[in-house]
Amino acid sequence: MRKLLLTTMLTAWAAANAHGQDANALLARLDAALPSEAAEMTAWRHDIHQHPELGNREFRTSALVAQALREFGLEVQTGLAHTAVIGTLRGGLPGPHVALRAEMDALPVTEPAGLPYASTATAVYEGKQVGVMHACGHDAHVAIVLGVAKLLAQSRASLPGTVTFVFQPAEEGAPDGEEGGAALLLKQGLLKTKPDAFFGLHVGPGPVGGLSLSRDRVTAASDTFRVTVQGKQSHAAMPWYGVDPVIVAAQIALAWQTIPSRQSDLGRNPAPVITIGKINGGVRTNILPDSVLLEGTLRTPAAEQRADTIARMERSATAIAQSAGAKAEFKWEEGYPAGANNATLVAKLLPVLEQVGPVAMSSGSYAADDFAYYSRSVPSFFFGLGTGPGGSNHSPQFKVDDAALPVGARALLHLLVSHQFDVASGAGAPPRQQAGATAPAAAGGQPSAGAASVARNLH
Repeated sequence: MRKLLLTTMLTAWAAANAHGQDANALLARLDAALPSEAAEMTAWRHDIHQHPELGNREFRTSALVAQALREFGLEVQTGLAHTAVIGTLRGGLPGPHVALRAEMDALPVTEPAGLPYASTATAVYEGKQVGVMHACGHDAHVAIVLGVAKLLAQSRASLPGTVTFVFQPAEEGAPDGEEGGAALLLKQGLLKTKPDAFFGLHVGPGPVGGLSLSRDRVTAASDTFRVTVQGKQSHAAMPWYGVDPVIVAAQIALAWQTIPSRQSDLGRNPAPVITIGKINGGVRTNILPDSVLLEGTLRTPAAEQRADTIARMERSATAIAQSAGAKAEFKWEEGYPAGANNATLVAKLLPVLEQVGPVAMSSGSYAADDFAYYSRSVPSFFFGLGTGPGGSNHSPQFKVDDAALPVGARALLHLLVSHQFDVASGAGAPPRQQAGATAPAAAGGQPSAGAASVARNLH
């Protein structure tokens, strides 16, 4: 029995060692080939950057992506979620199934002149003609993932398992009255056959090629609220004949800021963030308005905070308005859920990412991303990539240094190949987290300035 056990152990060790050698050989070939693909990745990004398209309208971008994937020899599916492109690469060796996402949509931001490939595109957004710009780096994501697809396709005979490339529209949100993004892809069956892991990255200001990662919490949930404070109109010189909705709205806005500091258990979870982005009311300086509109977003890092904070906001608004003789109508629209990395996947692949370059550990971000829909049902690994100094994501000053593109591609190649060989050797896939579950606080050190800057991206 002892001899049999020893033989079994030695056989397993030999098989794992052989898998490790095969993985290293494939990674060496990919690393050697990557520099020659940098120019094409840059060309893809510049082309996409110069021709940005808003969510659910990524017609040119999706056509470019689909054509490239077909040229690489991938199976290509279109017609999902308006403009999504799904590419499937089947490796020549048995192994697990993983997915990788890149977003394609741009933002209603006018780009300043200066770059030879700067956008001059315009589109109609919420009834207004606006400039369109890749101000969140999705052009970089598409270029990086196309590069990964091309290189892996060239080495498919040595690759275990299957890789699904998801080129997703409308991460920044669908037009009014339409569905889109990750939620619509899932509704239409993207994860009918669930992959063993889902990978993604996001670029942001920071050291060029700098990598950042959270062990658990990645993004916050994001919901939109709209409160109409109904008062009574009167002459501004005689406000006692009316009910001033401006004062009531101001009291509501201030009271809401006590929810994070005085009503939230900060010993259990990070504080929610309540931000009013729009205040509207009145037509003349000498007329007390009859109503004031407050609009903004609520960010909650933990799933358990979401409904509780919304209830507290509605209760405060209603009670404050009632005390002044006004009325408050509270409406909210559910947005993206909070996103988290799979702790087991991070523990296995953090050393792999560190071989690509130094990794700044982050405690997560208050930004939102619909990648969270994937991470709720599939073990996920989402990391940040620095693209140089400049303005924040979603600003006209946001810039991407093309030198970051090969670093992002190399990171994804090493993560994917290492995962495929690791699982194929018998190590097993990571356990799935329950949908909506929130991981414990990050076990890593304090986030560095680079990690914090890369985390300030997304939605």
